[in-house]
Amino acid sequence: MGDLPRQARAVIIGGGISGCSVAYHLAKAGWTDIVLLERRKLTSGTTWHAAGLIGQLRASANMTRLARYSAGLYVGLEAETGIATGMRQVGSISVALTAARMEELRRQATMARIFDVDVQEISPSEIKAMYPHLEVGDAVGGVHLPLDGQCDPANIAMALAKGARMRGAVIAEGVKVTRVTTANGRATGVDYETAEGPGHIAADVVVNCGGMWGRDLAAQNGVTVPLHACEHFYLVTEPIEGLGHLPVLRVPDECAYYKSDAGKMMLGAFEPKAKPWGMAGIRDDFEFDTLPEDWDHFQPILEAAMNRMPLFETAGIHTFFNGPESFTPDDRYYLGEAPELGGYWVAAGYNSIGIASSGGAGMALAEWITTGEAPFDLWEVDIRRAQPFQKNRRYLKERVSETLGLLYADHYPYRQVATSRGVRRTPLHEHLKARGAVFGEVAGWERANWFANPGQSAAYEYAWGRQNWFDNQKAEHLAVRSGVGFFDMTSFGKIRVEGPGAVAFLNRVCAAELDVAAGRIVYTQMLNAKGGIESDLTVTRLSETSYLLVVPGATLQRDLAWLRRHLGTDFAVITDVTAAEAVLCIMGPQAREVMSRVSPNDFSNAGHPFGRAKEIEIGMGLARAHRVSYVGELGWELYVSSDQAAHVFEALIEAAPEMKLCGIHTLDSCRIEKAYRHWGHDITDEDHVLEAGLGFAVKTTKPAFIGREAVLAKQEAGLSRRMVQFLVRDPEAMIYHNEAIVRDGQIVGPVTSGAYGHHLGGAVAMGYVPCAGQSEADVLASRYEIEIAGRRFAAEASLVPMYDPTSQRMRM
Repeated sequence: MGDLPRQARAVIIGGGISGCSVAYHLAKAGWTDIVLLERRKLTSGTTWHAAGLIGQLRASANMTRLARYSAGLYVGLEAETGIATGMRQVGSISVALTAARMEELRRQATMARIFDVDVQEISPSEIKAMYPHLEVGDAVGGVHLPLDGQCDPANIAMALAKGARMRGAVIAEGVKVTRVTTANGRATGVDYETAEGPGHIAADVVVNCGGMWGRDLAAQNGVTVPLHACEHFYLVTEPIEGLGHLPVLRVPDECAYYKSDAGKMMLGAFEPKAKPWGMAGIRDDFEFDTLPEDWDHFQPILEAAMNRMPLFETAGIHTFFNGPESFTPDDRYYLGEAPELGGYWVAAGYNSIGIASSGGAGMALAEWITTGEAPFDLWEVDIRRAQPFQKNRRYLKERVSETLGLLYADHYPYRQVATSRGVRRTPLHEHLKARGAVFGEVAGWERANWFANPGQSAAYEYAWGRQNWFDNQKAEHLAVRSGVGFFDMTSFGKIRVEGPGAVAFLNRVCAAELDVAAGRIVYTQMLNAKGGIESDLTVTRLSETSYLLVVPGATLQRDLAWLRRHLGTDFAVITDVTAAEAVLCIMGPQAREVMSRVSPNDFSNAGHPFGRAKEIEIGMGLARAHRVSYVGELGWELYVSSDQAAHVFEALIEAAPEMKLCGIHTLDSCRIEKAYRHWGHDITDEDHVLEAGLGFAVKTTKPAFIGREAVLAKQEAGLSRRMVQFLVRDPEAMIYHNEAIVRDGQIVGPVTSGAYGHHLGGAVAMGYVPCAGQSEADVLASRYEIEIAGRRFAAEASLVPMYDPTSQRMRM
């Protein structure tokens, strides 16, 4: 190792495939003063023992885009660097042994066609022809992706490292980073140790690609990177005569994958109950290491494999391997700048798909670092989705024992995790549980998703069609439309922005006019420079110098980070007050009557108009009543101090026993009938606010705000696509997301979100339709269908809400 520089533009910590990819792409972007530091040898953590499966199809458009980029990059790396990568596009086959799994594969095939990925549905006999060693007598069918492949993971990393060096990057082995240094809320460089002694490199940017070491490294600086290693098992046979090059094979119903390589067969597993490892830390000399064998743990997978592929009964076992890999609480990796520390970036936690993901992830992170903006919406893997409590090691140990197996579990809609539950509960949790609430979990919050009837099992029974709670949701939904319903929305993120500069600051970061009278509630967005939607929120002016921002619970950390990043010199204080107040929502045509029973205040239109917040007496306590609605009905959100929330709920229940308790599924079905957008699905940071149909919430006549120029430019140029609402009346259709929108026989894009509209009488979907140079009439003149698992269903299209398009019901 030569002398290391004392200063660099970027220091990358970790020499696995993730760090090598980030170095390669930063160098390719023109940054030459890059240093990658690896504590031992390149690839010596987990990259060297990865299976090297390269699959293109992922759960969404942008994750598929990243995986396809990886595949294309790896195909060309050998010619670029001269290092053999072992990349072969042998294709892949996924086999279904149940009707439910086949439905999932068909839905994935539809999604692949949206993204222009080559895919074919194949029959058991076609599977047998392509994979003669496989027993297919109980197979239902499968899908084949001919351009998927496999590679040599270590050599891919080495090729990326060489490509980075060729462009000027310094890559040093045997250098252990001991600390990331900071000043004024930013990373400033790294301290390190080598055999020759300690040192320091000053840097503008530090990137944590530390893999299973990444969590503890980040924790030194108060940065949250919730990941935990699990033991990951596979075996490799002795050479098998005549094996040849076979497609990568996945049999998820048996938790197994297969790969042929050098005349041998590999069998790997994502077993339902995994073995977490390294909770107490990872020893310093861990390098190219394995973990102890556990035949008892692997035996059920091997027994199923012997039946599925009889060659395993006679083939000798060359290697039985057990090595650690990092997993996260939601099976998605982490990418982006840490919200706690400027200039501290993360690319880690790949959940055993690091080889297929790292090429695209490195590209995306490099563009994000060098331009200041992500190339497209990366919310699924954004580090800002991580909740601070999730770095708790007991929480992680329990959760990753499940998430490893979820990679190959049936990915039913609304599937809930079973481990590490109950961490964040609202003051009403036990009240709702006693009344039949069935909870889901988002950002650690336990939220009532639906309510079971007396005598009904208070648990999910998963399916791709109507699940066991469909009729429960229908009753809740219709109660909101015709009577009155109650929602516990305490999980909303709540942010106070206070100080003499609060109004100027918020007017700069929000698109709507926020210099309004105290008590006014404003629906608005925070935009980026491209006019994309960084946040969708309501802002209530509480006083001359104080505002309350209400955001989705899942995006709270992201929204706090955006606000703090853009505060600048404005004299304002940003405070997370989420835990201080519960939110009790009373929604429906009878909401006014219910409110009048529990409070002496005036809830008439004159006394409490729509879009206003007022302090009220309720029961024997106080609350702040916000007259707004996300379900499209008359209603109030009651912000109640957490200590009084249970009392207020009891007063409501006593006064209005007819009030229907409702869950998040009903909230979703009501909002989609009203065509209300959902951030993270229908609207993201790459969706222009005008194309999303939210121009009514933008005030271009006010002084400059972030995104104003992009809004004016889009107004001048015209829309290239429009958000459209669809209704499918066929009772068989169940729409969730990523189904295909078909316009005049051609797929034009994915459904961004879907739910069953019980009032409208069918499945409702949202999604963007290309419309460059077209009028609204042109868009609506087409014939639309929604493709679901290969079947196409006729759909009605609308550019205005199909339910109460003039919003009179909220204002009545």
